[in-house]
Amino acid sequence: MIEQQIEQISREIPPQVQLIAVSKTKPNSAILSAYSVGQRHFGENKVQELCDKWESLPKDIHWHIIGHLQTNKVKYIAPFIHLIHAVDSIKLLIEIDKQAKKHDRIISCLLQFHIAKEETKFGLSYSEATEILASTAYSSLENITIVGVMGMASFVEDEEQIVTEFNELAGIFKKLKETYFKNKDSFKEISMGMSGDYPLAIEAGSTMIRVGSTIFGSR
Repeated sequence: MIEQQIEQISREIPPQVQLIAVSKTKPNSAILSAYSVGQRHFGENKVQELCDKWESLPKDIHWHIIGHLQTNKVKYIAPFIHLIHAVDSIKLLIEIDKQAKKHDRIISCLLQFHIAKEETKFGLSYSEATEILASTAYSSLENITIVGVMGMASFVEDEEQIVTEFNELAGIFKKLKETYFKNKDSFKEISMGMSGDYPLAIEAGSTMIRVGSTIFGSR
């Protein structure tokens, strides 16, 4: 089942779109099923669970942390994390940089934007992001690279609203690319789209989709 789902989604999505299998709460056996058909990018949202899985699973897996990340937890994932999806403060960036330095790594990060109508979602506004990017604190960081943006659409049936929100994130990416990241080839990712809405996200320009229940079944 898991193998078939991975293969089907991989066939359906354009080659430039990265499938991240959201494996939070799923056992190692489920991850290994996906791994067996070539899936290498997995997303987790709890640091402890992520560390346990990293310890025991193949070392060529690229681990993504997709949930809200507390600054005091960064040190645990700094040795191995592939991409941090939900950066929403300069404080968190400073901590990631500090921990990356200790391991002689440069850690890739995405800026999370608040695009949903729901108040509960974390994320920056455009002006908060530019405030970070224009700060001296940011310009002194040497061990992080911001490689793109991330956002979550509202959890609603209304496709029009979802598309509007995805387009908003794509617009934010474009503005940042033209201003703060003009000559940075590494700034190229738009992480948006989950099980229920990823085809709409891809149409709006997503380069990374985070898919859990479609692959692993609902919890």
